[in-house]
Amino acid sequence: MTTLNMRQKIISYLADAEENKVKAIYTLLERDIDEGEAFLLSDEQLDILEQEEELHLTGKTKSYTKDEAIQIIRRQRDF
Repeated sequence: MTTLNMRQKIISYLADAEENKVKAIYTLLERDIDEGEAFLLSDEQLDILEQEEELHLTGKTKSYTKDEAIQIIRRQRDF
C-alpha cells in the first residue's frame, strides 16, 4: 500500500471515528502538529494547489460546499 493510500484511509477513518480514538491519535501526533512539521507541502504539491485554485477561480472546475463534499464522501463510502 502506498503512503498516499494510507493517508486517504486515515483521513476517511478520522472523519467518522469515535471521539476517544481521535483524541488518542491526536496525542500521538500533537508535537509534530504543533511544530508545523506534519503539514509541509512540497513544491510540486504547491504547484498543483495553485493550478487547482486557478481552475476554480476561472470557473473551469466544479466547486462544492462543505455539505456537498461530505455527501459525496459518504456516498462513496456506502453510508
